Amino acid sequence: MENVAIFDSPGKGRGLKATKEFWAGDVIFSEPSFAAVVFDSLAERICHSCFRRQDKLQRCGQCKFAHYCDRTCQRAGWAEHKQECGAIKTYGKIPNENIRLVARIMWRIDKEGYVVSDMQLTTLDELEDHIPDMQEDELQELKVDIHNFLDYWPRTSKQHTIDVISHIFGVVNCNGFTVSDQKGLQAVGVGLFPNLCLVNHDCWPNCTVILNHGNQSAVNTMFHSQRRIEIRSLGKISEGEELTIAYVDYLNLSEERQRLLKTQYFFDCTCEHCKNHLKDDLKLGGTEVDGVKPSEEEVKETTDYCFQMLEKMDKARLNADYHEVVKICKECIAKTEPILADTHIYQLRIWSTLSEVQAYLQYFNDAADYSRKMVDGYVKLYHPNNAALGMSAMRAGVTHWQAGEIEVGHGMICKAYAILMVTHGPTHPITKDLEAMRMQTEMELRMFKQNEYVYHSMRDAALKNKPMAMMHEPRSMEEGIKNLFHRKK
Repeated sequence: MENVAIFDSPGKGRGLKATKEFWAGDVIFSEPSFAAVVFDSLAERICHSCFRRQDKLQRCGQCKFAHYCDRTCQRAGWAEHKQECGAIKTYGKIPNENIRLVARIMWRIDKEGYVVSDMQLTTLDELEDHIPDMQEDELQELKVDIHNFLDYWPRTSKQHTIDVISHIFGVVNCNGFTVSDQKGLQAVGVGLFPNLCLVNHDCWPNCTVILNHGNQSAVNTMFHSQRRIEIRSLGKISEGEELTIAYVDYLNLSEERQRLLKTQYFFDCTCEHCKNHLKDDLKLGGTEVDGVKPSEEEVKETTDYCFQMLEKMDKARLNADYHEVVKICKECIAKTEPILADTHIYQLRIWSTLSEVQAYLQYFNDAADYSRKMVDGYVKLYHPNNAALGMSAMRAGVTHWQAGEIEVGHGMICKAYAILMVTHGPTHPITKDLEAMRMQTEMELRMFKQNEYVYHSMRDAALKNKPMAMMHEPRSMEEGIKNLFHRKK
């Protein structure tokens, strides 16, 4: 943590600033979690120690709740689970993820205190809980959680005042960080990282935060890496400059971002992009054909229609009726593409969902076309080193490869690799996968240019092995993890 210092950020309270110069891709600092838990809904599908998704997990023989990859992961997670295990057995049921996380935090505080290492810049009692700012329904939920926590908390553990318990719940409520799986592709849990809580928001930030579990596959638990986040620079950061990350997705309009930040994190964003509504005109704009733009009325009418179709699409997707999703999307596109700009956020959502569903249904040519349109739109909106842009380019690259368009596929994968080397770094599992894809497509592209017949023969063999298949069932139309901090709703 010698690379950063706490300072009073104008209008924001405490913040972190750089104490040296950084360049794109530099790790400014990393931090292990104070505590973390798997989401209630994924408790049986995600390892409670390494947070990897596995087909077959071993269940804790005592509480029957915690699940692990194997004995190694169970041993690695025992320090966090030991008291929880006994409490669940005594309680007789499973408390929700917020209660479980608060309990893990308080057990650790009781054992090690509010500061658990020399690297921790702030104590948990110094973090804001924003309880006075909560709405009535949120306060009611908080009271219910506290009541259930008191029933769950063992009589043999140290007893705490209601004020202390409430404060920790408040801290988790507005600072709980969304923990991803090993690949970084799905939100699977929530954790608390005290130093991360000091990094303020900006809609166009100079840093990104990524979860990097490191090595969790070693047989000996001594060689398991800590579950940790990394703050990485997105570009040049000068000495003394404030470090910022984005709490919400930039693809939202300025007004929507401000609403989310106010209701979820209790502050008014005054960044340049919000004050000047930068790129909002692109996000809800009309397309220009031969110098002629549609009227504002046409754009608004088409936008409203698109919104209605998105609701239908969501319903069909949730019912796993993917052919209906394709039908709805194509019907919508026929009306919207002549009117809406290629950066219109509703149109981008349609293209994103359609390309993902078509790839799953193995309509690769159509999927490739829409994935390329999606990436072209993202390029005009996102920061050039935004992780969501990198992940979209990766998906588009794989889809083009599946469609047999090796040149475009290789170019997209190289673009994705360049972005994720900055946002994720060379040791992250997703970057390692991308490097293997890049090498494979580079080899195939050379072969394609030398002898197309040999290339197609090799391609047929590769397709049988499906080394780059990304045809998992579509779980969500939103890519990646859009909001950094977890909010119970």
